[in-house]
Amino acid sequence: MKSIYLLLCCLFLSNFLYAQKHQYGNNSKAGKYYDVRGIKLYTEEYGKGKPLLLLHGNGGSISSMASIIPYFSKRYRTIAVDSRAHGKSIDTGDSLSFEMMADDVSGLLDQMKIDSSYIIGWSDGGIVALEVALRHPEKVRKLASTGANLWPDSTALIPGLWKDEKHYYDSLKYQPKLTTDEKNSWKIFMLDWEQPNISLASLRKIKTPCLIICGDHDIIRIEHTVLIFQNIPKAELWILPNSGHGTLIEHPKEFCKTVNQFFNQK
Repeated sequence: MKSIYLLLCCLFLSNFLYAQKHQYGNNSKAGKYYDVRGIKLYTEEYGKGKPLLLLHGNGGSISSMASIIPYFSKRYRTIAVDSRAHGKSIDTGDSLSFEMMADDVSGLLDQMKIDSSYIIGWSDGGIVALEVALRHPEKVRKLASTGANLWPDSTALIPGLWKDEKHYYDSLKYQPKLTTDEKNSWKIFMLDWEQPNISLASLRKIKTPCLIICGDHDIIRIEHTVLIFQNIPKAELWILPNSGHGTLIEHPKEFCKTVNQFFNQK
């Protein structure tokens, strides 16, 4: 498992350095806060055209999506979002859920006066994308969800990762979280430890066209990704060869081209 964490850290570092160079996630010219459901949600907007929302993963921020912003901003009105309790979107509340984050997406679109949008979600962002399709189907044109899971156990995550998360939970669950950062970090961790809890029956209600994606050595089990695909009526499945969890970072050109083709096919 250390090798998996090392690989993920290297991917995030590479993308972070690229983001810093291009100021993604810290661009005052493109950045704007919106008052959404009691918090200020930070966004950055690039390009023109049909709206496209980019949703990052757990512990990430807009910078996590840096590898695909240049491509999509040439073709879409690309709106990158710092999710609630992440990045610059501060949330001092003591609870966090994927349902809350999905409702934030809907509220943001309302604030921006956008009727509906394409969505690309990675990891937790992929879960949020599915929740938006469930809770606010009229807001989603099409979505691409990569590295998402439906429930938080070893049938969805590779067993080693789940064991490491359990060890982390057991070692810190009784330790006081005193600072704001400690409280927020624990809240974000608990989001993935206890959630999501999406049933297969609910997936079958999704009418939105979905591209369900994972890497062939993702931290999400391939069987679980296939299960998501099989239970969404208008879904397509794409398993990237030679890819881990960071499909959009490890294979950005192929990722962007394939997702764009999916968005534009009739």
